Formats: sequence, structure tokens, C-alpha cells
Amino acid sequence: MTESKMAKADQLTRFMFDDCPVRGLHVNLQQVWQHVAKNKAYPKAIHRALGELTVAAVLLASNLKFDGNLIVQVQGKGVLKMLVAEATSAATCRATARWDESAVIDENMQLADLLGEGGMFVLTLQPAQGESWQGVVELAGDSIAQMLMNYMARSEQLATYITLAADDDHASGLLLQRLPEQDIEEDSWTELSALAGTLTEDELLQLDAETLLYRLFHEHEVRLFAPQDVEFACTCSRAKVGDMLLLLGGQEVGEAVVEQGSIEVNCDFCYARYVFDEADVNALFGSDVVATAQQELADRQINH
Repeated sequence: MTESKMAKADQLTRFMFDDCPVRGLHVNLQQVWQHVAKNKAYPKAIHRALGELTVAAVLLASNLKFDGNLIVQVQGKGVLKMLVAEATSAATCRATARWDESAVIDENMQLADLLGEGGMFVLTLQPAQGESWQGVVELAGDSIAQMLMNYMARSEQLATYITLAADDDHASGLLLQRLPEQDIEEDSWTELSALAGTLTEDELLQLDAETLLYRLFHEHEVRLFAPQDVEFACTCSRAKVGDMLLLLGGQEVGEAVVEQGSIEVNCDFCYARYVFDEADVNALFGSDVVATAQQELADRQINH
């Protein structure tokens, strides 16, 4: 192949090396990433990190052996409080970030400086059937890719190479991983990861999987599989918000409705708006919790 091709939007491509036990994944997000990014006015440094984490979640979720979700969180104590990306075995994803919106954030600010000291990396697996599993480690690394590679080395004990990039229009990533329980010469793994390390951000963001892999590994036997489409999907729903209100309890929810007239919840991921008025809340709890809360508030005022 001699001609470069532009990356195809919102696709995940799996590949394998036939001459050594290594598998790989390439992801390019365009419309999906733009849909995620449009929901908030992210500072450029946070925008870039969130794009990389979104791609990372898609890469990792593609290896799930069950139907379900994978959630990756980077929790900080600096101006950046949290990055979270969720991807599913069905190749859908969503992501969001929380930060100190009063802070002035330079676009060249490094991720470690944004997060501050004492941050955590959290990976959660949520099977559609069965119990969830969560791994938590201290943050280690200066980038999302380094944090992920450190996590994989410590928890999965699988040699993994990841490179990620994001700009205003694209978010892309490449993952190489040694196959478990298969021997590979250390020199072969070192060579492949070193070749992957020569990839530039522009190449990663702009080139399609076939062209990119040929540029990197044309001296190896690389087998590509049919690409899979990736879509944005949010799992929020009115029913889930209702469940959250039930957990808060009738007294707290009832008082909020008395004071505000209704309860409004906005999804952090897709900004869907859910409003529960007095009738909605009473129906949710199966009793007149608003009247009860109103009476209790009145009694408190009398007692004071």
C-alpha cells in the first residue's frame, strides 16, 4: 500500500500478528467524540485528556468476554476532579469530566498538574448478569496512556502498549497486547512496541487502520478483521433517576419539592433533563411524601 487514506469515522478495528502472539486494536472517533465534547465548554487541556480516556475505554471494552459495561475513572484532587468514560461490549460509549470551573487552565497544562497529588485510577466492570468488579490503584504516569499501561502491568500482568491522541475533531488510539499464556521472545515485543512508539499524533488521528498498520509493521504479517462501528449512547433514563430519588428517601425528596416546587436532574453525560413535580414524587413513593414533608417543616418552625 502506498497511498494514505483518511481514518474512517467511529470505527474499531481488531488485528493480529501472525508471526508472533500479539493482538491489537485501533479506534478512531469523530462524530462520537464531537457529540461527547459538545456538551460542556471543556478547557483544551481537559478536552484533550477526556478524548484520550474515551478512546481508551472503547479499546479496553472491546476485549470484554461478557455483555456489559466498562467504566474508567481518573480521580484528581487538583483543578481536575474527575474524568470518566464508559464503554460497552456493544461498542457504545459516553464520557464526561468535572473540574473547578472557576480556575484558569492553560491549554498546555500537563495532566499530572491538573490532577494534583493523591489521585486514583479506577476501573469498573459491570456485567449485564452477575456482580460488578472494581480495581483501584494510585495514579502513576504523566498521560492517560501511561496510567493505563501502568494499571495493566500491575493488575492484568499483561504486557500492553497504548498510544492515544485527541484534538477538536478526532480522538484515536492504538493498543498492542501480548496474548496471555503464550510465549513471545522479548526482542519481538520490544520491537513491536518500539515501532508503535514512532507513531505521530497526526498519523494516529488522521490515518485509517490499514494505512497506519502498514506504515508501522509492513515487515510483519498483520491480519486485520472487519471493522466495527462505534456509537455514542447514554444509559440515563427517567427510571434510573427515580431509583436515585428513592434512595434519597421520601423526607429529603419531599422537602426539596416543597422548597423548590420540583426536582430537576440533568445527566452529566448527555444533558438530558428530568423533572419530577409533586405529583411525580408522590406517585414514585406511593404516598403523599410532599404533604408529609410540608407538615414536618411547619412543625419545625413552630418548635423553633
